[in-house]
Amino acid sequence: MAAQPTPEQVERAAALLKVVADPTRLRLLSALNAAGPGGELCVCDLAAVIGLSESAVSHQLRLLRQVRAVQARRAGRVVYYRLLDAHLTVLIGSALEHASESG
Repeated sequence: MAAQPTPEQVERAAALLKVVADPTRLRLLSALNAAGPGGELCVCDLAAVIGLSESAVSHQLRLLRQVRAVQARRAGRVVYYRLLDAHLTVLIGSALEHASESG
């Protein structure tokens, strides 16, 4: 039998899934995922892709940073975001693939 996760691991995983479950944040993560491995997008590009204001996108990205889903890099006045690791690529891909299957 596989070892059970620690209570801390369960809490962190649940927090991540809760944040990712929001449609707007999932769209942001999908856009970053589409940028490819290590691909980055700035707030203005993300806002244009998903059709929200830069302020709204920044707010959502702050929540994604808190659960370690995205990483930010500042270049002057512009902040670029990317997915933190390959686990998120798999998570997003699996969730969207599951949603596209006919039931």
